[in-house]
Amino acid sequence: MSTPETLPTETSDAREAPPARLKTTGRAGAGPGGGRKFARVAVLAICVLWMVPAFGLLVSSFRSSDAVSTTGWWTALYRFYDLDQWTLDNYVEVLEGGMGTAFVNSLVVAIPSTIIPILLAAFAAYAFSWMDFPGRETLFILVVALLVVPLHVAFIPLLRVYGGLGVTGTFASLWLAHTGFGMPLAVYLLRNYMSSLPREVIESAKVDGASHYQTFWRLMIPLSVPALAAFAIFQFLWTWNDLLVALVFLGTTEEVQVVTVALQGLIGSRGQDWHLLTAAAFITMTVPLIVFFSLQRYFVRGLTAGSVKG
Repeated sequence: MSTPETLPTETSDAREAPPARLKTTGRAGAGPGGGRKFARVAVLAICVLWMVPAFGLLVSSFRSSDAVSTTGWWTALYRFYDLDQWTLDNYVEVLEGGMGTAFVNSLVVAIPSTIIPILLAAFAAYAFSWMDFPGRETLFILVVALLVVPLHVAFIPLLRVYGGLGVTGTFASLWLAHTGFGMPLAVYLLRNYMSSLPREVIESAKVDGASHYQTFWRLMIPLSVPALAAFAIFQFLWTWNDLLVALVFLGTTEEVQVVTVALQGLIGSRGQDWHLLTAAAFITMTVPLIVFFSLQRYFVRGLTAGSVKG
């Protein structure tokens, strides 16, 4: 009986050599690593340029009125040893001048003007996402189309309506105005987020016998925290920094004026009190910064939800 032929063994010379690496051409740093470094440097430069005015405002808030009116804020950087130009009187004068009342009034305006549209828009977004009714898509398009309506065209009609209701000059007028003009964006963001949630979660709740009300409060609201937080940042910053709507519907009386109106009054008739304006600006910046940094982890996730369908 013949034996099978043995195959020749491979030698080290016959082994396939690894493919040679392609030589990259071009300048050094033009690859992915160089691109990332360039992007980081560019972002850092933009951040520095963006922070220069705020840093100048901070420096000016601690300088005396004579120093602010005679020299630029950058001169304090190389004359920091001159203690005569540094003072805390600007902050003391601002806090003793009625800014505390305006601070509280802004909170009274901003907090309800943020919570009310979020609650109403969450109900509407759930209906547009998971409830079937005639004209759902058409109604959603009409709601989103209200984003292009300027706020200014509604001043006169709203003033007439508020005059008939007797709410002109009260905080309720601002709550209604900010709620009405904040609803389209809120509905758009929340609907995109809720529609991107897994359908299996909603169907399992229906199988367990949960009503729409129970599904909304026990599932949609906890799962939609990123989108709710993203809109809360937008709405709170908008209402806190608003000047025009507050001037039109509230006025400038000390009992109801908000921080933006109080800041406008600190400038003076000829801009002579600019040093007080810098100190007051940093006092009013504390609350928006606290809100933003508290909710920033949800910000990007809430805005980009629903932009990519898997």
